[in-house]
Amino acid sequence: MKKNATVITYGCQMNVNESAKIRKIMENLDYNMTDNIDESDVVFLNTCTVREGAATQIYGKLGDLKRARDNRGTKVIITGCFAQEQGKKLLEKFPYIDIIMGNQNIGRIPEALDDIENNKKVKHVILTDYEDELPPRIDADFDNKITASISIGYGCNNFCTYCIVPYVRGRERYVPMNEIVEQTKEFVKKGYKEIMLLAQNVNSYGRGLSEKETFANLLQSLCDIEGDFLIRFVSPHPRDFTDDVIEVIANNPKIARSIHIPLQSGSSNVLKLMNRGYTKEKYLNLIEKIKTRIPDIAITTDIIVGFPQETEEDFQDTLDVVRKAKYDTAFMFMYSIRQGTKAATMDGQLSDEVKHDRLQRLIALQTEISKEISETYEGKVERVLVEGPSKKNKDVLSSRTSTNKIVLFEGDKSLEGHFVDVKITQCKTWTLYGELVK
Repeated sequence: MKKNATVITYGCQMNVNESAKIRKIMENLDYNMTDNIDESDVVFLNTCTVREGAATQIYGKLGDLKRARDNRGTKVIITGCFAQEQGKKLLEKFPYIDIIMGNQNIGRIPEALDDIENNKKVKHVILTDYEDELPPRIDADFDNKITASISIGYGCNNFCTYCIVPYVRGRERYVPMNEIVEQTKEFVKKGYKEIMLLAQNVNSYGRGLSEKETFANLLQSLCDIEGDFLIRFVSPHPRDFTDDVIEVIANNPKIARSIHIPLQSGSSNVLKLMNRGYTKEKYLNLIEKIKTRIPDIAITTDIIVGFPQETEEDFQDTLDVVRKAKYDTAFMFMYSIRQGTKAATMDGQLSDEVKHDRLQRLIALQTEISKEISETYEGKVERVLVEGPSKKNKDVLSSRTSTNKIVLFEGDKSLEGHFVDVKITQCKTWTLYGELVK
């Protein structure tokens, strides 16, 4: 009888990609994948540590897993950034964990499971840091045949003062271009319609590789692959966004008309404290350059409010950038302390009341801008990629435009995974509604 395995994922797209690889490893070991931890023989928690609240979620889930372990001897495996950061400390708090594995070590899952199941080891902690090496390549399949992601790089050299990532994922290493091209070809042959390129800093791609292996050349090589598919990528760093990348995007409709360009703060003073490597003026010049060369582009961003020493004037600079950049959407957060980062020990930590007030004002402004942008779609015909029935209403299909706008419309389920044309008939702030163009 086949054993069951469950993978629970927290955090970023990189973790989603790594969870897909874990599932593939377990399927190759003849495990049946399930979402029910009470029926599972092995449960993986693929964890995040970027935000302070992640630990609370993970600890709560570990409490649930103790019940499963007590009831049926379920093996509990923790991987991801939180595992890398906490290491053996997790065993002290949760002694029923069987394996703790860093995010570079998932290729050793078969070996670690064999050791545990055959009593070669009681517990297994694998936190080898391959700082100068790439993790071994592992195949992955994803939940549907719509979006596949490819890790083109690992680690980060930027050391933003609020961020724990360089400490848990190591320095930058990049995958050779020919491997990425071949993997993309494989996914396109399998029928995937969207390829998502992942790295902590995608537009630093090529460091340590040959001169020809740049992010612009990689994008162009992927666009040259035959097939009807879209290319997306996250996340570029504003400091490293070069003109040749802008040209490649402008000249290739296979690259989605949506770019995520993290701002973090609109204040040059705060950006310096964050160690972001650009100023307010340089950031706005980049946005203007991109929008001038690619008029149909949608830009999204990340913004942190309430960073240590941020004044009301600094916050007004952030609002000013939001007004001028006119983001389609933004991921907006109050600054939260991450132990182990430089910002955690900075003077001038702000109160929750101040941070909350600024966040609400920022959200109100961005919501107004997002609504204005959505309304410009009314009456237009948009080419969309159908993702399947809407989660909230199974009678309509959910799809996305190249600009990453959600579009709901009535249509047959057989359209899932296909590109179709939809005429937009109604526009709400976060969702568009339309009719299938036949």
